[in-house]
Amino acid sequence: MIIKTRSQSIELQSYELLNKRMNLAEQDKQYFNNLKKGHDGERMFDTLIEKLQCDCLVINDLLLTTNNTTYQIDSLLIMPDAIYLFEVKNFEGDFYYQSNRFYKRPKAEMVDPLIQLKRTESLFDMLLQKLGFNIPINAWIVFINSEFTLYQAPLDSPIIFPTQINRFLKNLDRNTSKITQKHRALAEKLVSLHIQESPYKQLPTYEYAQLQKGISCKMCGGISVLIEGKTCICTQCGQQEPVESAVLRSVKEFKQLFPNERITTNVIFDWCRVVKSKRRINRILSKHYKIIGTHQWAYYE
Repeated sequence: MIIKTRSQSIELQSYELLNKRMNLAEQDKQYFNNLKKGHDGERMFDTLIEKLQCDCLVINDLLLTTNNTTYQIDSLLIMPDAIYLFEVKNFEGDFYYQSNRFYKRPKAEMVDPLIQLKRTESLFDMLLQKLGFNIPINAWIVFINSEFTLYQAPLDSPIIFPTQINRFLKNLDRNTSKITQKHRALAEKLVSLHIQESPYKQLPTYEYAQLQKGISCKMCGGISVLIEGKTCICTQCGQQEPVESAVLRSVKEFKQLFPNERITTNVIFDWCRVVKSKRRINRILSKHYKIIGTHQWAYYE
């Protein structure tokens, strides 16, 4: 049973919105691509976990704090006799260990995922003890990408390679024990402790004036949408969307990128740009948001 599904982080969502409307610096593009690739790898693992037939509880994408330290658990599987903690890596290419250090060939040192896993396991174990749950933890790194190769891996290390994933999950599926109310209480407690927004998110510096205005296509993301009557039409992919729906989606994008700015008719009129009538924007906002104030001081929330 899936207790918590996975969704894009606010950081990744913001990068996708910015990538549509500005030219990201090369370093920011690389960071954005790494975020997206990591999320894609986690989703790939989710599809495999969802096929489990044994009695278990699945919690995806937990952001927790223990002893003033914030850490993320990609996937957590609560089984009747143990908890399985998975750190999912979507690495691609040739990697190797040398002198207890982790490298990507030819010679690019990277953060050792085994050290990262040990830290996460230790913090999570402390949290369980604090909550009064004494359940064994089995922590694993899952390399999900079929194009990944690791040389000189430490013997008996908690690593699941791409060719081992299906076999590993089949072994889990042989468990015939049943989840109890105690397990469900733990799952609910962990979800209640989940932090919605990471304190470590890194966004590039941006200002309203430098972002391209217009309505983005909900299918391809291009800012090349035109309006015909009550319909938005993307000139790149042909996707159609009702104007009202597109404007509301644009408002959400604006609120995410500028959470401290007020939503006004003038602001959204300028942000959408292709809607030629302020009255039309005003009708849509009045229908879906509560108006605060009057005349030129009015705004929506």
